[in-house]
Amino acid sequence: MMQKDLRRWLVLILMTGTLILGGCFSQEKAQQSSASPSPSQTASAPATQASDPQAANLPRLEGKATVAMVVKGQTVTIEVDGTDAPVTAGNFVDLVQRGVYNGLVFHRVVREPQPFVVQGGDPQSKNPNFPPEQLGTGSFVDPATSQPRYIPLEILPAGKKTPVYHQTLETAGVTAKPKLKHTRGAVAMARSAFPDSASSQFYITLADVNFLDGSYAVFGYVTEGMETVDKIQQGDRIESMKVTKGADNLKLGGKS
Repeated sequence: MMQKDLRRWLVLILMTGTLILGGCFSQEKAQQSSASPSPSQTASAPATQASDPQAANLPRLEGKATVAMVVKGQTVTIEVDGTDAPVTAGNFVDLVQRGVYNGLVFHRVVREPQPFVVQGGDPQSKNPNFPPEQLGTGSFVDPATSQPRYIPLEILPAGKKTPVYHQTLETAGVTAKPKLKHTRGAVAMARSAFPDSASSQFYITLADVNFLDGSYAVFGYVTEGMETVDKIQQGDRIESMKVTKGADNLKLGGKS
């Protein structure tokens, strides 16, 4: 029994490390970024009211939206939840609207030793000549600022009205489970070890991976086409992504 538990523990560490290594934020950037919060900031403060200067300019999704992603000629439908993850969902829908994801590669697919995730969204992957081994390090660069855009870690505990920002639930001392869980088909943001390092990279879970709950920001779920997600291979490209419903729920920097 002890050996079985040890093997399971090692598998979980390996899988979680995959997401962290796939993040797009170095420690040096974390120290330099003006969007990085100080440790003394209140974890439950809404991101648009936090003291970091870029937070108020982040897109928000006030409600839900539907995104159609085409891979291998097949459509995968994603319901994006701006009710429970407004900043994370707003960032994703804004990038979809900008066409950022069109042509990008799923650079990481983990099915062994058990189904885990498919991960994509690195803007560097649009260049077919970019070294594949370096994918997973890129982020969205906002043309308005010529700087990478990062978003705060945002997790809503079940039974609460306000998300926890800038910290995992464990770090924030929250014992409640997140409202949006890592069930099969969950769509969430990849990040580095630094909490506020998510930008454009996202992953879709291939199974229930509850050990990620409270540490990574889920912002939606695949509602149709999961059989296509199950067939995604490393190197497959997103042919297109578009918002098919709820685009009017997107607010840019507090504006419509």
